[in-house]
Amino acid sequence: MMPLLIAAAAALLSALLCILLRPLLLRYALARPNARSSHSVPTPQGGGIAVLAGCFLAVGAAIAATSTPGRELTIVMAAASLLALVGAWDDIRPLPAGIRLGLQAVCVGLVLLVAAPDLRLFPELMPLALERALALLAGVWFVNLVNFMDGLDWITVAGLVPLLGALAFSGGFGLLDPGSVCLAAGLCGGLIGFAPFNRPVARLFLGDVGSLPIGLLTAYLLYRLAGTGEFAAALILPLYHVTDATLTLLRRLSRGERVWEAHRSHLYQQATVNGHKVIEIVGAIAALNLILIGLAWLSTLTPRLDAALACLAVAMILTALLLRRFSRPRRRHV
Repeated sequence: MMPLLIAAAAALLSALLCILLRPLLLRYALARPNARSSHSVPTPQGGGIAVLAGCFLAVGAAIAATSTPGRELTIVMAAASLLALVGAWDDIRPLPAGIRLGLQAVCVGLVLLVAAPDLRLFPELMPLALERALALLAGVWFVNLVNFMDGLDWITVAGLVPLLGALAFSGGFGLLDPGSVCLAAGLCGGLIGFAPFNRPVARLFLGDVGSLPIGLLTAYLLYRLAGTGEFAAALILPLYHVTDATLTLLRRLSRGERVWEAHRSHLYQQATVNGHKVIEIVGAIAALNLILIGLAWLSTLTPRLDAALACLAVAMILTALLLRRFSRPRRRHV
């Protein structure tokens, strides 16, 4: 019941703040279309402020009203708030890539070293320093890939709301600690409250002020899930976003492109060029994510490694099939 209450409160607060902030964002934070944009008219950005505020207020109230430990959550939310400031600055006046990446690494490092200092994933396979370095790299990449994938109306909602909803309810199965469950529910609710304003054709974008900290919070939650021994589930849940963004990065690197610059090379962006409607694209991604939730859940039902790997393999095949569909021209029915 608590996750539902937190999500509902965050959704209401987020929606209310979207209404209140939109006139101000129209005046000071317009995203103007360019050759790489998916939108054709100037649209205000900064809806991420409402998502985060709704989430943090709802989670803070839940912590105050219950005995839920709040120290780690406070640190994580503080790091996300710092990253939101970085994103807000970048929305208004783009930062150099090196500075932006360095500040992101500081925020991810703060979460790793202060909020989750005792969490180990592979204590028998590698020393602590190497594991921390790999976790830092993965965290920074996840922060950026959520930002990269936020280039189409409703795609972040379709990609993360199912994932966060699954994490919010995983506490009932003992897969996440109460604090992480509260955070997942709050972030899920915040995005739900934002969704009506971002539905195609969007009247409000998240902006970097939203996508960067949302990436950090989601990465933290997946890290906590992996830390319970459910590493396969933590890989399966965000698989579409991770695969599309990673393949795009590798393709751009192979072509010698400046990967830190904006572009329209993602497969979900190619899908629009290939004749797929926006609502079809985000609908297909949402449907895939619901299937991925089922596969992630199945992977947690048995301690057998081969069963978990089988679930991961099926998830990868289904993700590859959707990416293949996006990469090809849409079939026109006669």
